[in-house]
Amino acid sequence: MSTPRNPSTPVVVTETEARKVAFAAFVGTALEWYDYFLYGTAAAVVFNALYFVTDDPLVSTLAAFASFAVGFLARPVGAMLFGHLGDRIGRRKTLI
Repeated sequence: MSTPRNPSTPVVVTETEARKVAFAAFVGTALEWYDYFLYGTAAAVVFNALYFVTDDPLVSTLAAFASFAVGFLARPVGAMLFGHLGDRIGRRKTLI
């Protein structure tokens, strides 16, 4: 965009553009939560017997769910850390 835009003029968003954005946001969110759903299901069904083998099945299941909870706790910490790095040194360098 070589011509500057007047900041006081509102940007008009068409209904088609708004629907595209809403659909893209829905697909991204659905894929992200589907990943958590699969991991949570596997934690309850498979991980307690496969990775956290103890004599007590309750302890194994709780350990599997604790590993699932670490993902929820680490997400905001990683977002703050890598968001800050992305702002300072650039997103491309942060991701690579």
